[in-house]
Amino acid sequence: MIELRQVSLTYNHNYLFRGLDFTINSGAKILLNAASGTGKTSFFRLLLGFIQPIEGEVLYDGIKLSAETVKQIRRKIGYLSQDIDMPWGKVGEVVNQIFCYRYNKSLHADHQKLFELIDFLELGKDVLEKNVEELSGGERQRLLLIILLLLDREVYLLDEPTSALDENLKMKVRDLFLSHSATVLVISHDKVWIDSKNLTVLNWTENAGWKDGQ
Repeated sequence: MIELRQVSLTYNHNYLFRGLDFTINSGAKILLNAASGTGKTSFFRLLLGFIQPIEGEVLYDGIKLSAETVKQIRRKIGYLSQDIDMPWGKVGEVVNQIFCYRYNKSLHADHQKLFELIDFLELGKDVLEKNVEELSGGERQRLLLIILLLLDREVYLLDEPTSALDENLKMKVRDLFLSHSATVLVISHDKVWIDSKNLTVLNWTENAGWKDGQ
């Protein structure tokens, strides 16, 4: 469960939102609906502890997000940014390297699940032998989404997760995350997310922040 208690955030000395106060229950599937430039990505950065509110507090399962707890909390979160950026190198080696990071050392790559997801998202069986720099933007995006699913986080923050994909793949990605037990927050302008009946929509209200739209 994620709680925001009277949270206020500014950008360039202007309020993005003020006194934001709501709870996101464990397992919730939420679409953040707002125009560009209204602070959606900043909201994700706030939840990740990369930026601090000028007022209020953010809690994960009752633990306040702070300098002392941020590393512990980030281990629970899988974040996909708008930038489809990956380390250069052979895809298989890059995937394995991610599981060597300090945060992920307690995890083990599920190779059967990896191959199933590669097949489901139509990447081709030889993708692990390719170099990252050979992949298209859509292929990199699918690969990053697969890595997030392999990490099996409790919370997923997805910023335009299907922007580089065709309609069929957009629906496949949407269904993968909506069927997951994790809490999922999505920023997207894609109709496959906007039109989904399985998402709670939070609409942006200027200065006040997110309000339940469904």
